This record gives sequence, structure tokens and C-alpha cells, in this order.
Amino acid sequence: MKLSELTYFTDNVKQMTEFYRTLLGTEPVAQSEEMAIFMVGETKIFIHYKFPASESELPPENHMAFTVADVDETCQTLVKQGLTMEIPPKDYDWGRSAYLRDPDGHQVEITKKEQ
Repeated sequence: MKLSELTYFTDNVKQMTEFYRTLLGTEPVAQSEEMAIFMVGETKIFIHYKFPASESELPPENHMAFTVADVDETCQTLVKQGLTMEIPPKDYDWGRSAYLRDPDGHQVEITKKEQ
């Protein structure tokens, strides 16, 4: 399991982009009015406009994503170990992902991004 992404939903994409540009001393690898992507080593910092929750089946929540070789197998193992999948494995535009929450309610994504 590898930490692959930190996602921040915000109403202030421009300010967040400027903050991370200054903090990291680098330009985003992708940017629009609604998002910016910075790379820190192999980890993506994804800043995204906070859209209304009703626009997507996934809530616009800050979360971290871990990349694994097989989402379904990893989720089966995690469930056997006592964790609960909030959203079971499913195919999305970006690849196959599943979602769960840590004890404090933070969303965690398990994913295998398409290359």
C-alpha cells in the first residue's frame, strides 16, 4: 500500500494553489479554475473546487488515497481484519476505488489508478 494522493476540496482553489506553490516552491503539474495538482515525489496533492454534494455520488470531502495492486483483494482482506467499507470497490473515471473511514471519520480511498 502506497500513499498516492491527498485531496483537498475548497471554495478557494486560487488561494490554496498559491499556498502550495509557495510552500513547495514549484508549479502545479496541472491546473484550471476548478483544480490544481502538485506532485511531491510520487504523491499527488489534488486541490479541487468544493462542489455541492448532490452533484456526485461521492461527497466532496478531503481524503487520502492509497494505491494498491488489487482493490478488491485488499478490501476483502481489510474487511476480514474488521474494517468496514463505506463504499465497496467500484469503477470510476480515474480507476477502481473503494472508500472507508478512519476512527475520526476521515475518508480513506483504496485505489488502483489506471495508467
